[in-house]
Amino acid sequence: MLKKELTFALDYALNKGFQIHPDAFEFLENVDSKKLEKIIKDIVRDKTKQKQFQINQNDLENYFGIKEDKDLKVEYKVLFDPSLKITSGEGISGYNSLFVSRFNKLKRIISDRPESRLLKSISAVKTAKTDDDLYIGGLVTARISERNITRLILEDPTGSFEGIIFDNELQKTADLLLSDQFVMARLTLGKNSGFIIKDLILPDIPDQASNRSDSEVFAVFLSDLHVGSKYFMEEEFSDFVEWLSSPDPVARKIRFILIGGDVVDGVGIYPNQDKELVCQTIEEQLKKLEDLISKIPNHVKIFVMPGNHDPGRRALPQPAIPKKYNSSLWDRENVIMVGNPAVVSLNGVKVLMFHGQSIDDIVKTTPGLSYDSPTDVMKNLLRARHLSPIYGSQTPIAPEMEDLMVVEDIPDIFHVGHVHRAQLDMYKGILLINSGSWQHQTPFQASVGMTPNPGIALMVNLKTFQVLHQNYNSKLDNILQS
Repeated sequence: MLKKELTFALDYALNKGFQIHPDAFEFLENVDSKKLEKIIKDIVRDKTKQKQFQINQNDLENYFGIKEDKDLKVEYKVLFDPSLKITSGEGISGYNSLFVSRFNKLKRIISDRPESRLLKSISAVKTAKTDDDLYIGGLVTARISERNITRLILEDPTGSFEGIIFDNELQKTADLLLSDQFVMARLTLGKNSGFIIKDLILPDIPDQASNRSDSEVFAVFLSDLHVGSKYFMEEEFSDFVEWLSSPDPVARKIRFILIGGDVVDGVGIYPNQDKELVCQTIEEQLKKLEDLISKIPNHVKIFVMPGNHDPGRRALPQPAIPKKYNSSLWDRENVIMVGNPAVVSLNGVKVLMFHGQSIDDIVKTTPGLSYDSPTDVMKNLLRARHLSPIYGSQTPIAPEMEDLMVVEDIPDIFHVGHVHRAQLDMYKGILLINSGSWQHQTPFQASVGMTPNPGIALMVNLKTFQVLHQNYNSKLDNILQS
């Protein structure tokens, strides 16, 4: 039996004197679209102008965005993926290698600053006898505020250093420093042989022009689907996936989708999670994910990154979701599985993807930061040039022989998820995107006063960096922050 929408659409075309080619009829029988009648009317209108009165499969593929536009440039490359670089060390020597790597990488980054030519080791500064300013670089091991001063303890491979900050404005800068991040300090000898810190210089991101695509294609940024949870917004997400195959002019230019982790809800992540699951195993959850994204047109490349709910290693950096849980997902022609973090190039635009686990630690230890404004935390990560500097807190960090969390390549777009708050911002020419979630507020989130704004699809024009969004959430107060 023909669907009611299809019957109305065909009657309309036939009444306008159109013929329906058999291949188009077969195509329409498999279409699940609430806008089918409008689409047929659009095709009839356009083809009437061309004095052509037959609707074939080619017409439908063009209008549904299924047929790839050959004029749109589509080039992509994975520039960095930790999956094959992970070489964990053991015990104290492993962690020592991690921090030595971190120090050396960040010292190399800060060497672009003119002051860096004056950098000395901590051991050399301790024995210096001079009235001139001195410069050291080190990882922050402690930040202590007492009365009207702040004491800062830094460490490099040669030793440890303690300096005092008296300046009120500089104390505010020191308050934002993250444990274990790299900083360069300008200091002078005090009257009582101690060291006074006069300035703090971060590796930070230099101002620079961003790369842009030559072709006007769009990339969609998503995160935290939590497929398998009963709070997953399956109907809303399916509506979005259906829209990707619509004749909408933006949908027809979408060529990339980047999913920033927590694609499934996982199993055993928190107590009594099984009571909130509709898919009780990882395999079921990933199969459900595959079924959903299989409806996305094949010409759209989908990048899938793991988060803390996904299967595989939980410690950072994370390799891609292991193939053993769903090999057919890996084998899909248009799906690219990457680790966390990753850097991908989309038509020359560099995108740094990071799920964002370290936001938990930074919000808890840094005054003025909160889950409500994740892009402020993202700015701190870029200033530190490190995605997860705090060691030994809530975020597990593996003792890698090389620190793969240092931000060595400067991105054009920085994409993060994890906190379920969709928000946009800019920092030194870098577009900051926290892509929110597709999961309704959970009981845990409600208990801690966390209010997500889920169901927002963010789309970036890679030529102009214009950001468009569609809200699939029925709540009127569900808005995008910017």
